[in-house]
Formats: sequence, C-alpha cells, structure tokens
Amino acid sequence: MRGGLWPLLAAVKRPGRYIGGEWGACAAGADARRARICLAYPDVYEVGMSYLGYQILYSMIKTLDHADAERAYCPWPDMEAAMRGAGVPLRSLESGRALADFDAVGFTLQYELCSTNILTMLDLGGIPLLSSERGDGDPLVIGGGGGALAPAPLEMFFDAFCLGDGEAVVPELMEVMSELKGRARDEKLHALSRIDGVYVPGESGSGASRRIVENLDDGFIHRTMIVPNMKTIHDRIAVQAFKGCTRGCRFCQAGMTDRPVRERSAASVAGQIEDLRRHTGWDEIGILSLATCDWSGLGALLHMISPLLEEHNMKLSLPSLRMDSFSVELASKLEGMRHGGITLAPEAGSERLRAVINKGVSDGDIESALDAAFKFGWNRVKLYFMMGLPTETETDLDGIIDIADRAVRRARVHGRRGDVSVSLAGFVPKAHTPFQWEAQTSREALRERGRYVKGRVRGKKISLSYHEPDQTMLEGIYARGGRELGHATLEAWRGGARFDGWTETFDMRIWEGVFRRLGIDPSHATRARALDEPLPWDMIDVGVSKSFLLSERARAFSGEFTPDCRDGACNACGWHEKFAGRRAAPGEPSAR
Repeated sequence: MRGGLWPLLAAVKRPGRYIGGEWGACAAGADARRARICLAYPDVYEVGMSYLGYQILYSMIKTLDHADAERAYCPWPDMEAAMRGAGVPLRSLESGRALADFDAVGFTLQYELCSTNILTMLDLGGIPLLSSERGDGDPLVIGGGGGALAPAPLEMFFDAFCLGDGEAVVPELMEVMSELKGRARDEKLHALSRIDGVYVPGESGSGASRRIVENLDDGFIHRTMIVPNMKTIHDRIAVQAFKGCTRGCRFCQAGMTDRPVRERSAASVAGQIEDLRRHTGWDEIGILSLATCDWSGLGALLHMISPLLEEHNMKLSLPSLRMDSFSVELASKLEGMRHGGITLAPEAGSERLRAVINKGVSDGDIESALDAAFKFGWNRVKLYFMMGLPTETETDLDGIIDIADRAVRRARVHGRRGDVSVSLAGFVPKAHTPFQWEAQTSREALRERGRYVKGRVRGKKISLSYHEPDQTMLEGIYARGGRELGHATLEAWRGGARFDGWTETFDMRIWEGVFRRLGIDPSHATRARALDEPLPWDMIDVGVSKSFLLSERARAFSGEFTPDCRDGACNACGWHEKFAGRRAAPGEPSAR
C-alpha cells in the first residue's frame, strides 16, 4: 500500500478497490526515457476491471521498449472525500505515482454519464482541468473509445483523442511521446496531430479519421490479463473473436462506427484461450464481439477447445445472442450459459417497428427463440426493449407486453417456471447513425410510456423496470451536444455531480440548475436536426459516409429492411471504397 491510503481504507466502502497488487499487474520500469501513461477508467474499479479494452492496451504497452503503463480508477465519493480531507492525491495502483507525474493520462470514453468522474480524477491527480491551463510540465490528457467519435462536449478538458482501434493508434502515439519527452507541450500536440487516427482540437485542421487493425491475427493479441483482487462485473478470461458488425441496426452506434467486420481465425482464438488459462487460472471464458454468433469460426473453436473445457472444468459464455432458435440452442450446449436466466433483445414490440430499426427479427423468430429457451432448460428469460424509437405508437408499446405474455405461455407448454423480466430503456439517438438527425423523446413522455407499459403487466410471472428518464435525457444531451456543454460539465462537477450513471448518486437538480444559470437549453441537443445542418461531430470520419446514413434513414421511415452485406451484395456504406479491390489471401480472415 502506497501513497498514504492505508489509514483511509477502514472508513470507506469496498477498500479492495484501492489496494492494487493484483496478479498480472506490474509497476513501470526505471528507464526514465520511456513515456509513461496512466490508463484512467472514469468509473469504479469493479467496472473498469471488466473493460477488455484496457486489459489489451495495458498488455500491449508493456511490450513496447519506449513506453510503460499503469492504471487508476475513479474513487467512490466516500473515498474522494477521505482523500481530499487527508491531502492524498489520486495515484496509480502499480507504483503509487500521482497522475500529475505521468507523461500522459488516457481515459476511455465509454459512457456519456462518466464525464464528471473524469474531472474528479484529474483534480485529485493534480492536473489542471482545462487543457488551456496546462503547461509543459503537465501530462497530456488523451481520450479514446466510442465517446471520442463525438468529442465536442469534452474538448475543453482533453488534449487529444484517439479514434478507432487502440491497437493501431496507441503504439505510434507512445513512440512520439517518448521521442518528445521533456519537450514543449505545443510541440507534442503538433506531432500528435500528424498521427493517423489522432484528433487534436485546434491542431487537426478539418478533422481526423478513424483508424483500424485490418488483420486481427496479425495484430496485437493479449496473452496475459490482470486478475482482480475483488469481485468485478465480469470476472473471467475475455477474448475478442472479431471486430465490427454489418447487421445494420439503425439505432446502434457501435454497429455503424466499428466497421468493417474483421474476423480472427479459430486457431488464433483457441491458442489465446489456452495462454490466458495458464496465466490467470480463471475457469470461465467469454467470447466477445458485437454479435458473437455471427462469427464464422465459432463452430471450429468449440470443437478445438472442447477437450480443454472438459479437462479443466471450464465454462464458456457468449455475451451476445441472436434472437433465433439456433443461437439459443447453441447457448444451451455451453456450460457457462446454463446458470441463471437467458437474455434476449427483441428491442421493439412490433414487427413493423423492428423493420424501422432494421433489427431483422420477425414475430416467428421471437416465438422460436422463446420455445428453444424453455425447451433447453431455462426457467427465466430477460427481455430487453427500447421505448421512444422513431415512429413508435401505443400499439408498439402494447406489443412489449404481448411478447412477455407469450414467453409465459411458451414456458407452460414446456413445463418451465417461466419467470419473465422485462427491461425498458429510453432510446437515445447517437452520432454517426441513421437516427442522428431525429428528435429524442422527452423525459416526460418516456416516463409516461414506461408507466403505461408497466401498468399493463398482469400476473406475478412478469416483472418490468424502466431506465430513469432523467439519466436517459442527460445521456442524449451529451451524445449529440456541442462544445458549450463543457462549461456545463465543469459547473455541475463543482456543484457536486458525481457518478451520474449510478442511480444512487445521480441528481438531475444539479444539472437543471447549471443549464438554467448558464442559459443552456438542453432541448437544443436533443431536438430534430435539419438534414443539411452541420453536426458537432462532422470533423470525425468514422468510415461510414453521411450519404449512406441518409439512405438508411429514408429506408427506416419506409419500413425497408437492409440485409447484412456479409450474406450478399455490398450496401455501399463507405468502407467498400477503402477496401475496393482488396482480396484476402488464402486462410486470411476477411475485412468486409
């Protein structure tokens, strides 16, 4: 235990969040020429340790001769208060170095409601909050992840943003940081702006483009992981089977911004699993992607690792299931999937509305998936839906309960208990999607719709919950807002806003007061946009063209389905031009 934290641990919740010393973690080396980055996750330890991206980046940076990495997580408000009272700065878990003593601090921007936590970490770490107030001796503050693709609300706090796959961008970024170690801040920023895949506000001219790893088998593959010293959200070996998704769900930002699909070979994944098993001792494996059941190597992988699973009594899970009987039957054969309930995501209550969002799931698909779930032994089903989708009507909301009722009936047919949990989330239009121009449903209307659906629940077999509309509204404000929101973030943080994504700490009154005092109309960010209106994220090129998004928007309102291009013709989303004429070598995973 370093940095004076030990006396504070007895007075805070979950002290294991702050002690470090995990298996697989190691302090930075003594070579002063190396560029040192602190990977800072703006949420609590158990959430951040479940994020595969930082496990990959940590392992990768540790292999570089010119760089080194350590970690920090956001302290819960009780620990923040204790640290401030004792004058203890936020330090890395590995060496106890204060954040201000690193060359760079890298934040992942996975969720809009973590914004105030970023300010907490910077302030506790001794780093000026505003980029404009940092000097040559301060670390560069760098953002990455999905939020970096619409960075305007956070630009005043960040020096640079990494766009796309960190495995492609970060090694070059750290090399430049090492070469310019000790040099002037402006010189560093200018050099970073010249890296493909890096956006530096004020330096990157008209903008920057997302960068990807084309061949995943040839890219960096992590073969070690840090094993947490307390229970985390996902406590398991995690491997990525492929990147990208071309199913084309029109509400899904990741499905649009993480293209093209790039698959790994089954042999590569199997070898990684064995290496990680030996290193970590975990007995559960998670195969991760946006749609794991779409991976062409899944069957081959299961054949390859079956002896390993049996010999070591390991479990395998697939976090993302398609809404069809094949996926459910496949999941039933995996030991790791047989615990608890099964989660399925119809997303909308009617076939008509699922066509609008390009979900590609018929009423028959839902029926067969539910039949398969109960046939293969599950007693509980969790169903995810959204409310507030474009063109939604009362009939669509009625369909949510109709599906839940159908699940109860199918459970009886198969002699199962049939407990059904329905989760309703308010729809948030996101940047770089076909719905980026649409108005977000007001929080009052979301609350009314949530109550309407909940009021139609009959019987004890169905439970229903809906996401807090105030949080949904704030998420939407930051998802499509502009630079003016930076000032609101700063004022809300000063007013006590912390962990806005957590119901027990979120206080919308703080934000309402800030918007009122600053003269910011929050509905300006959530309003409908003119199709020719400049958008706050236009300077970021994710690879999918605006003409494609407009075409998909038109097809949505005419109820036209766009098929997955992996099964047929190219849909001309924009990536086809980047890969035109490229042919995969024999045995090479495709990039499409």
